[in-house]
Amino acid sequence: MAVLANARAEDIARGLKAVGDGVDFTELRPPEIGLVMLRGRVGGNGAPFNLGEASVTRAAIRLKSGETGFAYVLGRDTEKARYAALCDALWQAPAHRDGIERHVLTPLRREQEARRAKAQAQTAATRVDFFTLVRGEDEK
Repeated sequence: MAVLANARAEDIARGLKAVGDGVDFTELRPPEIGLVMLRGRVGGNGAPFNLGEASVTRAAIRLKSGETGFAYVLGRDTEKARYAALCDALWQAPAHRDGIERHVLTPLRREQEARRAKAQAQTAATRVDFFTLVRGEDEK
């Protein structure tokens, strides 16, 4: 689900087309947009405080074979939530699991890892190492 949450809707849709367009499902919960309160703690163990609100979209889908998929995605992208819920349901179905892994999840993982590696390389290129010299009067 983390891979789907970090993907774009059109990339998920492209992978789903490779799995097959004829998947029959019903929407248990059509995509809905709402808000969640973000809470934080100073230092990880301090008193909790309300940081702010974030938009979240959720969806729930049931395949005709009975598998149910759920998705909650950050933002207001209803199509992404629907596609993510469909992927969740299809992954649970033994007949579709391999196709979802091969055509949807694996390409998305590779793309996300490449983006992460590129960002790390760009960050490493700007790294500066600081060092200090010991001056003679500091020694005793």
